[in-house]
Amino acid sequence: MPFFSRSTTAFPRIPPWGRDPQDHCDHDRTRHPRLGRRRGLRVWLISLLVLCLSGGGAAWGSELGDRLAAFPTWSDRPPVHPANGDLHYPTWFEGTWEVRTTLEDLAAPLAPDIISPGFESNRTYLHQPIDFQARFVPERRGSAGWLPIKLSGAPLLVADRAFNGANLAKAYLDDPTGAAKSPILAVKVDPENPNRQVTLLRGDRQLLSTVTARITETPSANEFLTCEISQQEFRSTGSIYFNQVETTTAYVWADDPQNPLADDDPRIMADQVTAIYLSPQDPDFFKAGDRTTPFLQASRPVALYRYHLEFRPVSPASRP
Repeated sequence: MPFFSRSTTAFPRIPPWGRDPQDHCDHDRTRHPRLGRRRGLRVWLISLLVLCLSGGGAAWGSELGDRLAAFPTWSDRPPVHPANGDLHYPTWFEGTWEVRTTLEDLAAPLAPDIISPGFESNRTYLHQPIDFQARFVPERRGSAGWLPIKLSGAPLLVADRAFNGANLAKAYLDDPTGAAKSPILAVKVDPENPNRQVTLLRGDRQLLSTVTARITETPSANEFLTCEISQQEFRSTGSIYFNQVETTTAYVWADDPQNPLADDDPRIMADQVTAIYLSPQDPDFFKAGDRTTPFLQASRPVALYRYHLEFRPVSPASRP
């Protein structure tokens, strides 16, 4: 997610579906002035899972860092645990940020046997930055639903998933001229479960994303690595489609008092890889597994998307 849902949940790009959900529903085919409405939806569906959102060469010295550095050679699942409560972030995430996310690379590990529809066309978005705002806030205290009671100390920091998810979706899908209505009606988080998020779209469509497992690592005070597994459910009139998405991200706090940054330098940088796994309903599901794969769980991803993210603090005048 991650902090947004690419479906990242809190943010939470490119279709997270083994089969393009557009093939399972009818909708407005008008092309978005920037991305094309159809292809923009594909890109956002994964991005929304993520900031939602690439490891190459960084020596993280951790299991998740090694996984990112191994891109695109991913042949198994990450060592995650069932998700319990929200994902908590280091204190240096607090506040509102201008986020820039850029697709740096993509891979189809099972090609030519299995290539996700739309994979090749997604190369169009390589090295094209997308900007949006995201924020991280203290977790609310209380006794209702999933909200925890913390008796002492500072509140834990969480992503504002609804805010982040809506902004990322609009950055991908809205008409930049403002001439057309936004296809995004709302992004809502289940008040009983912070890991469950729904995005409502025009045309009686919705994307339901549920984080089911995660793991985090903190190699140092300035590094934070996360991995989340999300179950995605795309619904439209008369059809429903499922898939599973992994988002693995390495964040670095870059503001060193001994080496002050310029005002326009990013304070947080991140490398992120989103992996797409086929659902059991896909005709190629069993081809994506191997003899050690548990039943109904494809062990190998059919698509990998690698992103670079930069976070710059929002000036008070530009905050919503």
